[in-house]
Amino acid sequence: MTTLALAPRLDLTHAEQALTAIRACEGQPLVLDAGGVTHLGGLGLQILLAAARSWRAAGLALTISPRSPAFEEALSLFGLPLDALQSEGAAWA
Repeated sequence: MTTLALAPRLDLTHAEQALTAIRACEGQPLVLDAGGVTHLGGLGLQILLAAARSWRAAGLALTISPRSPAFEEALSLFGLPLDALQSEGAAWA
């Protein structure tokens, strides 16, 4: 399983970098380390949602751990449960 540390700011400024790094990990189980995230913007959230969808479709596990308080708070503000951004490894029907 590959672990990828996310940038402290997941926003427009760092979106392309995050997308490229996540895409480079396609085809294998992935742990996203959000322990150092200080800001999660809408574009960063879209990238994480797209990754979760891709990993689910491939039947691969995608986990976000650890998660900073700022990351957890942003998810709450966006109204999304953590499960929306993770995959257990089984493709959804």
